[in-house]
Formats: sequence, C-alpha cells, structure tokens
Amino acid sequence: MASLVIAIDGPAASGKGTLARKIAERLGFAYLDTGAIYRAAAHHLLRNMNSAPENEADAIAAAEYVRDNLDDNMTSNPELRAEDVAQATSKIAANQKVREILLDAQRKYAESPPDVNDAMAGGAILDGRDIGTVVCPKADVKLFVTASNEVRAKRRYDEQISKGVDVEYDAILADMIERDKRDRERSVAPLKPADDAFVIDTSNDTPKDVLARALDIIRGHLAEQVAKNAP
Repeated sequence: MASLVIAIDGPAASGKGTLARKIAERLGFAYLDTGAIYRAAAHHLLRNMNSAPENEADAIAAAEYVRDNLDDNMTSNPELRAEDVAQATSKIAANQKVREILLDAQRKYAESPPDVNDAMAGGAILDGRDIGTVVCPKADVKLFVTASNEVRAKRRYDEQISKGVDVEYDAILADMIERDKRDRERSVAPLKPADDAFVIDTSNDTPKDVLARALDIIRGHLAEQVAKNAP
C-alpha cells in the first residue's frame, strides 16, 4: 500500500468527491474517484452495448472493458453523471463479478499511486462507497461523508438545473432514497461506515468548513498513530 492511504466513503451528493479532491490538492496526493470506474462501466453498458444492468453477462463484459482500457478521459466523461447511468451504476455494483474485476484496479492504484504534477505522490485518496470497508480496509484514515436526504437531493437538483436538464426535485429525492436503500441492503459490500471511520455530516457546513474539519481529523489521527508507535 502507498505510504499513506485515505479512504472516503458516503452516499451520492454527500460532498465526498469535492472533499476528496480538495484534500488531495492540499496534501499533494493522487486522487481516484472509484465511483467513476463503476459509472464508466454502466455508461459503456448502456451507450455502447445497448444493454441493461440486469443483463449480468453484459455487465461483466462492460467491467472488463473498463478494466482493460481505463484512463482519465474515461472517468472524466461528463455523461457519467446522467441519471440513467447513476441508476445503472448502483445496480451493476451489486454484481459480485463486476466488483471483483474492478476491485483489483482500485487496490493497485492505492498501492502505487501515479505522480502528481510530475512529482511522486505523498499518498492516495480514494472515494467511493466501500473504500474503507472493502477496497482499502487498512487505510490510514477513513472518513464517511454524509448529509440529509433533502440536502443531497437539492444539491443534485441544482446540479442538473445548472446544466439545463429538466428535472423535478421530488423525483430526484425519491430516486435517491430508493438508491440509498438498495446500496445499504445489497449483500455485496453494502454502503456503511467502517467501524473505525470518522463520520462527517455536511448538511449545514460550507465546503471550506468541511475541508478544515477533515484536515483536522487527518492530522490529529496521524499524530496519534505516530505517538503510539514512538519508542
């Protein structure tokens, strides 16, 4: 594993991605949005294979395609944020074989993160839904970022409206609640905080405040570990 690994988990629109990117920038760490890997597989399944997430064989083939062709362009495609892709992502993520195919790529990233701005990364930050519990259970610091259903739905609603997408808040809220329920109750890597994770609720805080709190947690926890290991 890298010299330092930070695992950040949480439900959709909780603010975990924004937080992970800002921490990575502040600390000079490599950053991987692991959800984008799954969304890329769902996107390939829907758009290129013209298939459905319920087709397990095609879902596995889509995951294999992403594993074998993964690059920054694939994970930064704005179409990955489409609502149908998000729904399909949650469904294929419950497929054990799909998870096995994409799990290895995530762990390798944590073990050997790419350089950042032509310099060796100080560590790796991975955000997703099972980083602290499954992908990197021995991560140095684990954060679980959450927010109320209403706040998260409003964030997603505002995001879609800003892009000119005609959506209804109530529909987004209902879909989000259903997706959360599916993610929590799935038998394979359900969405939940790791036992040793620090929980951060972003419902009433600005991104700047959340970042400051997270950095305090990270620095404080690492200082405690150093003190414990001191001779």
